[in-house]
Amino acid sequence: MSISGGFVELAGLVEITSEAELRDVVGEPLPRVRDKARPALHEVDRQWLAASPFCLVATSAADGSCDVSPKGDPAGFTLVLDERTIAIPERPGNRRADGYRNVLANPHVGLIYFLPGRGDTLRVNGRARLVRDAPFFDDMVVKGHRPILALVVEVQEVFHHCAKAFLRSGLWKPETWQPDAAPSRPQIAKLLERPGDSLAELERYYGDQYAKHLY
Repeated sequence: MSISGGFVELAGLVEITSEAELRDVVGEPLPRVRDKARPALHEVDRQWLAASPFCLVATSAADGSCDVSPKGDPAGFTLVLDERTIAIPERPGNRRADGYRNVLANPHVGLIYFLPGRGDTLRVNGRARLVRDAPFFDDMVVKGHRPILALVVEVQEVFHHCAKAFLRSGLWKPETWQPDAAPSRPQIAKLLERPGDSLAELERYYGDQYAKHLY
């Protein structure tokens, strides 16, 4: 094994190093796909956001290091402030704040919104800022709790994405689910994060009580 240009050299790789080479492999997008991105939310996008309980937020630090964080709440948790601005509430979590630290250094974000059972997704790209309080926080109250902060995103690009990845993976087909194929969350914590705690303690921590501390 050797290292070249910061990458580990692996035998047999045929690397793509230019957009021309990339296009030789993947081809050119159809005009309707290439041109489908819009700079503002359509009413259909608003309906999607009102129905979506989950999204992924992708960020990058100034040095290029990346993070993708899941965000979820009751459907409609993302507040549409206007056709070019949305806000995502933050709830108590592990306090790493990886994505938020990235936003402080580099405001560009990418979002993917899911509807459970649907293969297509809504993509939103834009510029984000962190807000510790605002009047609209009152519209984000869940179970009596206001968000601890919000990610306010200025929409620059929005479009709907096709279902091929979900169809190939069978993601929403319960008959393909194998939740026990990997170690349980308590087992992972014991192996990698909290070796000093007993498995019984961790099973209690991640058991029925865990869901009682979401807010």
